[in-house]
Amino acid sequence: MSREAILEAAKESIMEADEDLAMQVLKDAEAEKLDAVDLLSNGYSAGMKELGDLFGRGEIFLPELIFATEVMKAVTAEIESKMDVKDTQAKGVMVIGTVAGDVHDIGKGIVASLVKTNGIEVYDLGREVPAEVFIEKVKEVNADFVGSSALLTTTMTEQKKIEELLVKEGLRDKVKTMVGGAPVTKRWAEKIGADAYCEDASDTVNFILNWIEQM
Repeated sequence: MSREAILEAAKESIMEADEDLAMQVLKDAEAEKLDAVDLLSNGYSAGMKELGDLFGRGEIFLPELIFATEVMKAVTAEIESKMDVKDTQAKGVMVIGTVAGDVHDIGKGIVASLVKTNGIEVYDLGREVPAEVFIEKVKEVNADFVGSSALLTTTMTEQKKIEELLVKEGLRDKVKTMVGGAPVTKRWAEKIGADAYCEDASDTVNFILNWIEQM
């Protein structure tokens, strides 16, 4: 099978929430020696992104998105288990979470998985995470990167609070901060003093890897 055919099948498996197909694609990709990160970014995640867009336009319903997310989680766990991260020295440490007041964590979960498969140690705090908890975790694990996701305009102010607390605690110069989520923009990131606005998972990975090269 060609790379294109495998990536297309991976995308389809997520869009159809077909776990059997998703696992079969994984086997096909291994047989063809396709890069796992490529498969995750341009195959499975592409399906998840398209579903997210369809959901945003009201063309599919929440249950469909949830079923697809479960398949995505299973695939990601399988890929992570096959990648021997133990043997590679972590390139950096990231703390990530969905901010307080926000229960959406599909996109954030994909970002965490993709960053992890690129050799970064990731601490996923989950959803509805208060700004204070981000700061505590940054101190505890000596994080290099902080990623926060806000899917509602009403919860975006929590991202600003994270920036303010990092300054207050004297940690702001020690970390790079990334913000994301549907209502979040580059302008918002600049306004609150975040280092980057990331549109999606591959965007986040590119930012992190570029920063690591400069460190």
